[in-house]
Amino acid sequence: MSAQIHPSAVVEEGAKIGDDVFIGPFCHVGPNVTLHTGVKLKSHVVVAGITTIGEKTEIFPFSVIGEIPQDLKFRGEITRLEIGARNRIREHVTMNTGTEGGGGLTSVGDDGLFMAGCHIAHDARVGSNVIFANNVAVAGHCVISDNVIIGGLSGIHQFVRVGRGAIIGAVTMVTNDVIPHGLVQAKRGELEGLNLVGLKRRGVDRSDITALRAAFQTLAQGDGTFLDRARRLGDESESVYVNEIIEFVLGDTERSFLTPN
Repeated sequence: MSAQIHPSAVVEEGAKIGDDVFIGPFCHVGPNVTLHTGVKLKSHVVVAGITTIGEKTEIFPFSVIGEIPQDLKFRGEITRLEIGARNRIREHVTMNTGTEGGGGLTSVGDDGLFMAGCHIAHDARVGSNVIFANNVAVAGHCVISDNVIIGGLSGIHQFVRVGRGAIIGAVTMVTNDVIPHGLVQAKRGELEGLNLVGLKRRGVDRSDITALRAAFQTLAQGDGTFLDRARRLGDESESVYVNEIIEFVLGDTERSFLTPN
């Protein structure tokens, strides 16, 4: 086995350690942990619970991954945390396992950057290619889709969904669902527009961006309720990106929506 384990680290019997794993000084790896090929725990990292970490994910000092939920309803049931490949998890990040009431699983996708002090709570579902700046807090049962960026010191209320490609400004409290490709700012999050910079950086065709702009105007200023406007858009639009917003709005949710000012 080609893993490198520092003499001061504690790796409990039963842990599954892949090839080329590096476990640095004073780390603690629990008996139900799986570290896939190339995982790197730099030092003073705790990985507990039934936790799987994907290949080449790097975890920085003083992170605690896979500990029990911060939920008073938790009664010691068997739950899991699954983290994908090539994530960068910086100092003092915490990610908890799930709860029986939330499906028993907290999951994180691939290629994410979680800056210092972030928290991912029980039963959250976090997608791939996300960026969470310093001290972002994601509450229980949230769904954060792919390509989402969340600014520092922001909080996401429990059960909130954040659609693909959305961006949330720093020091923002988000208490309602955010449509795909939305731009949210202000202390109590307000939907102020579209993440046009992100769309352009990902090479989205100009015609789709134009369709998204028109759809946003309809959602902001059309007749009827927000849901009525979304349903009408569904009858009119041929853009994949606009239809993504419509499906998101018409999908099941525990929260209401941030609507355009």
